[in-house]
Amino acid sequence: MRVLIVTVGSWGDVAPYTGLGQRLAGAGHTVALATHARFEAAVTACGLGFRPLPVDPRDELASPDGQGLARAAGPAMEMARMARLARTFMPRLAQGIADAVRAAPVDALLAATLAEPVCHVLGDALDLPVVGAYLQPVTPTAGHPPLVASTRSLGAPANRLAGHLLRAAAEPLFAPAVAALRRELGLPRRVLSGPLALPRARTVVHGFSPRVVPRPADWPAGHRAEGYWWPAGPGPDWRPDPRLADFLDAGPPPVFLGFGSFVTTDAERLSRLLARACRLARVRGVIQAGWSGLHAEGPDLLTVAEVPHSWLFPRTAAVVHHAGAGTTAAGLRAGVPAVPVPVQLDQHFWAARLTALGAAPRPVPYRRLTAEALAAALRAAVTEPGHRARARSLAAALAGEDGARPVLAAVDRLARGRPG
Repeated sequence: MRVLIVTVGSWGDVAPYTGLGQRLAGAGHTVALATHARFEAAVTACGLGFRPLPVDPRDELASPDGQGLARAAGPAMEMARMARLARTFMPRLAQGIADAVRAAPVDALLAATLAEPVCHVLGDALDLPVVGAYLQPVTPTAGHPPLVASTRSLGAPANRLAGHLLRAAAEPLFAPAVAALRRELGLPRRVLSGPLALPRARTVVHGFSPRVVPRPADWPAGHRAEGYWWPAGPGPDWRPDPRLADFLDAGPPPVFLGFGSFVTTDAERLSRLLARACRLARVRGVIQAGWSGLHAEGPDLLTVAEVPHSWLFPRTAAVVHHAGAGTTAAGLRAGVPAVPVPVQLDQHFWAARLTALGAAPRPVPYRRLTAEALAAALRAAVTEPGHRARARSLAAALAGEDGARPVLAAVDRLARGRPG
């Protein structure tokens, strides 16, 4: 089959689909990935087709509205600021997804969470099957609170109610763009079921482990989660920067400190804070520049550009990160303790999961981040043996899972002419 995977967001929202795409291609399918143009080289290097989408996610996060999202004081304000941000790019993004789907023949769509509302419109208009392919558990459930509402369970009825309320709050982010696309395609007006609603696809597959987020008992039968979709690894000719290799060889395993797609307006301040925390905790550190352009150097500090997490993380003593879904998964896969520093949206959910699993001390929310607090968390992550033992145990369990299997099965059913 000709499969188009559609995803939007940061590299963490794209990377898992590169590995999933390779698995599908290995099973005989023709696979392309539709995502933001800045990721074209990384996607094509994996041997997958590429269809560009508009909007540069880094530019959006660096904008005044994007910075407002990072400073939001709670879930309600986060949703309000996310809505303001979405209004600036969602019409262009929806049209870009439509153009990408129509650019060449496609037999099936795999839609990431934020792309699903638009993909369902195109599926209706072009008679294409759509399979939900999610990196987060967004369906309302009694099993846990919604991703951006609370890090603690509200109780079964309240969890489910909060999930539906969040769905209702999210629908206006997509409704105008989706309504415009339906008019363009000649479809009748229809009430939008947003990305946090019960999807219209019969099959929704999730790229995370049920050991990390247990499958809720009230999920529909077609909702599956059997393991992570690991990003494609570096090519056979990839080699680490000699400075990084020398630094790793020059002393005990360092800690990794990186904030990935988070964009701060004061990279110098955050860089100094990370350097001071390493000094206070008496650990060596590798700082990843990321989208903020962090930088700090010294005898026990090194700054690096992009390095495959699958290669670097197993060589570290702990990983400090913003608790995005992708970096959280990479740390668990490596079997090293984490120090989660969540900034916004679902990052608080994943940070809480790491602590609940025993693979991390308590999160240090970015809004309350100080060098002293980070140093204390680092010491706990590095010196308390329970965190490392639990992280290693989880890594061993994750290695035995095959998260791509239900995706392959769903696509194979479609190829045989059966519903997804």
